[in-house]
Amino acid sequence: MPHALPDYRAAAAQLAAVDADWARLVAAVGPCRLQPEPAREPYETLVRAVAYQQLHARAAEAILGRLLALYPPGAFPAPAALLATDSARLRACGLSARKVETLQGIARAALDGRVPSRAAAAALDDAALIASLTELRGIGRWTVEMLLIFGLGRLDVLPADDFGVRNGYRRLKGLERLPTPRQLAQAGQAWQPWRSVAAWYLWRVPGE
Repeated sequence: MPHALPDYRAAAAQLAAVDADWARLVAAVGPCRLQPEPAREPYETLVRAVAYQQLHARAAEAILGRLLALYPPGAFPAPAALLATDSARLRACGLSARKVETLQGIARAALDGRVPSRAAAAALDDAALIASLTELRGIGRWTVEMLLIFGLGRLDVLPADDFGVRNGYRRLKGLERLPTPRQLAQAGQAWQPWRSVAAWYLWRVPGE
């Protein structure tokens, strides 16, 4: 059964108090339903995040579905199983050659300990995890931020490079242009210590 949603009422209340735009957004979207996956190991969350890199969610979900179909049902493929899979079969799932290399690198790093276990990751702060994991080929800050938010349940992470978050803020504020990551990060100072929740709401700003 799905685990219970965290209680985000304090976060929603603080965001709604930022200004009238945020108040309208929180009222329109309703309670935050951000649901991290605490049972997932960082290896799995990173593999899933790579599939989503620069793709719409529906396309990424289809690719992930084809990838998981290569393995026995019921469990995410272990690093050794992923490494044993021919690259051509991985490419046939819809993964680019670069993403295949990235996934294989994540699997190798999981086996040699460079991708920490969930218990080990829980003992590291955000900056330490970003610094260590972005040393892996194909893993940028955004990918680690997805791990922090959706895998480890960190509540004060703002993925300032994320197009959806930036575009959500543009819509929220009626801006003509996307804010730069630096501009978004500056605005996000007012959303601490709930910047992950703020990102969740910005992903849901109604379209134009």
